[in-house]
Amino acid sequence: MTTNPHPPARAGRREWTALGVLMLPLLLVSMDVSVLYFAIPAISADLEPSATQQLWIFDIYGFVLAGLLMTMGSLGDRVGRRRLLLIGAAAFGTASLVAAYATSAETLIAARAVLGIGGATLMPSTMALVRTMFTDPAQRTKAIGIWSGVMTAGIALGSVMSGVLVEHFWWGSVFLVNLPAMLLLLLLGPVLLPESRNPRPGRFDLLSVPLSMAAVLPVIYGLKDLASEGWNVRYAMSVSAGLLFAALFVHRQRTAASPLISPELFRGRGFSPAVVLNLVAAFGMMGSAYFTTQYIQSVLDNSPLEAALWSLLPSVPIGLAAPAGAHLVRRGVPRAYVVGGGFAVSSCGYVMLALAGTDSLWLLLAACAVLACGIVTVMSQVADLALSAAPVEKAGAASSLLETGTEFGGALSMAFLGSIGTAVYRHEIPDSAPAAARETLGGALAVADRLPGRAGDALATAAREAFTSGMHTAAVTGAVLLAGAAAAAAVTLRRVRVRENAGQADELSPSGV
Repeated sequence: MTTNPHPPARAGRREWTALGVLMLPLLLVSMDVSVLYFAIPAISADLEPSATQQLWIFDIYGFVLAGLLMTMGSLGDRVGRRRLLLIGAAAFGTASLVAAYATSAETLIAARAVLGIGGATLMPSTMALVRTMFTDPAQRTKAIGIWSGVMTAGIALGSVMSGVLVEHFWWGSVFLVNLPAMLLLLLLGPVLLPESRNPRPGRFDLLSVPLSMAAVLPVIYGLKDLASEGWNVRYAMSVSAGLLFAALFVHRQRTAASPLISPELFRGRGFSPAVVLNLVAAFGMMGSAYFTTQYIQSVLDNSPLEAALWSLLPSVPIGLAAPAGAHLVRRGVPRAYVVGGGFAVSSCGYVMLALAGTDSLWLLLAACAVLACGIVTVMSQVADLALSAAPVEKAGAASSLLETGTEFGGALSMAFLGSIGTAVYRHEIPDSAPAAARETLGGALAVADRLPGRAGDALATAAREAFTSGMHTAAVTGAVLLAGAAAAAAVTLRRVRVRENAGQADELSPSGV
């Protein structure tokens, strides 16, 4: 191995201050995924949306965000990541103001769609700017660890903040909290953030934009609804249509003169396994959340706000997980072992989840903390690896692929593990239970509230035990899958390491030479 006589410059106070500014929009974009959890009842009472409109108010943000990530990541590489970030911040702030004072369901849906567009510009731009600002590998690993921790914390904080704000103000306040941060970004961004773009981007491939959306949106829509409503031909056809468009999108990227997502990204050693492992990590994270949120609220019979506050506790140690993983890598521990260890820790979290009874709050919270710490360690390390393996001029596209994989992993997890839990629940619930009670835990508890005396108590107890049994089976499945991911990561990444001076990935011989 040779040493570059010109090592990468280390980031100073300016870059770390800029990172703090970047974390504000990232926190708010991730919070907006869950910020309507407790605001929906107040919105329904005020705007009186139909059932379909209420569904779109909740889901349109995530769908637009997921569908445009690849487009916006590639666009940032062309027009400038800082420029796109500031445009997205302005759109996000304006849409937040419109959403806060919306007087109809249609206006709120449109504002939430624009919020999704803004979020799609902000997320890949923030990660790409981290890649360009921190050229020193050790500092970049630390910065990406902070990025991962903030994104995870934002999802947890969103539901709690919505509960607190709706309780003390009105539902529009959950959107107004976005304005100060976006204004601060617009003021400080041009001063602190460097502009960066691909010097030779080529023409923007417009045909790839609808193809990418047609590939992403039907798959995520179908997988999410399969998890919540069970097997349905319509949802299966939606997933199949999305996969067909995905094949067309891949073909377009391989044959176009200037593709939206360059196949060159996947030639970087370490990039492809990093993207796949990131998807698996998102699978592990969202699969547990599907069960634990229902467990804390419905099995333990907490109010929504109480459940959100309890759910916040496991996020406390998450802030230490990514920096700890980065410290191990800096101390010379191979990244393969850190990522594999993260998956192993998260697998143990699933094992703990499988041991929870119907009254095991502290065991469940500990399981969530262990699982989340392992997953955040993995996600921060594979994000660092992917961005290091990608050419710096394609950092936006690389970031967007990671985040699109996160969306896919979450949707796939809810469909797969959610279906397992639902199947066990329906098998365990007594055949004598009403039809609504045999479908979901929420339906069973609603029916139980209407039944007199012991009959209602017996149904509620049976439903909670059936749900917990389904959670156990899904948790065992998740533990096995993540244990397999731990072994796969240790083997796949064993020969890959970041080349410190070039900021790319090299493959080492088995001897490490």
